[in-house]
Amino acid sequence: MHDVWFWVAAAIAAVLVGMSKGGVPIVGMLAVPVMALVMSPVLAAGLLLPVFVVSDVFGLYAYRQAFDRRVLAIVIPGAVVGIGIGWATASIVPEPAVTLVVGVIGVAFALSLILRRGVEGPPQRAEVARGLFWSAVAGFTSFVSHAGAPPYQVYTLPLRMRKEVFAGTTTIAFAVINAVKLVPYYALGQLSIGNLRTAAALAIPAVIAVFVGVRLVRWLPEKLFFRLVVWALLLISAKLIWDGATALI
Repeated sequence: MHDVWFWVAAAIAAVLVGMSKGGVPIVGMLAVPVMALVMSPVLAAGLLLPVFVVSDVFGLYAYRQAFDRRVLAIVIPGAVVGIGIGWATASIVPEPAVTLVVGVIGVAFALSLILRRGVEGPPQRAEVARGLFWSAVAGFTSFVSHAGAPPYQVYTLPLRMRKEVFAGTTTIAFAVINAVKLVPYYALGQLSIGNLRTAAALAIPAVIAVFVGVRLVRWLPEKLFFRLVVWALLLISAKLIWDGATALI
């Protein structure tokens, strides 16, 4: 039987997941750390995956007409390969090391954008080789620690998509990633009937938060939206460095 603090943390995590599926950048990555305050991070990742998947359905509906087909055609196959690599190496790859590396990548990229004002530059073309590489990294890190956003944004932010298209493309890409992850997570024993019952309860605030997130994205000015994306990427990546380093030490 879960205590009150578990449900407080779980409700906050569910809202963060839902808002991320509504297009609010990065906040979904805070969900596992919040849940880690009351349970094992590994168990938290397994518990929250069904909440991600349910929220994805509503995010897909909200952004069904706002996405970039070329980017998705590149990102999804690469991410699936990355998930497969994560599954194959699950028993030998230390999660803290992956977390640390993801944090370093995210901080370096965010600082480069901030220092050269890269967010406001001309759009780049969605190159296949670069996209397959970074999406594979995103699939791998998403599988290991739900931290796929930094590698994904290294590829997608320079494309300068409109904010709605950026949010929709991100939502669809991670909806597929999360759905694919269900199979290996189940095979590795990280999904259980008890988890599904709890996840069903958490899906309610998560779904409500999806539509709150959609409205927030529409309300934010374009330049402010992408500045928030970059600064959020910097802060979350710095936290990943801290988490990874302290775990390794």
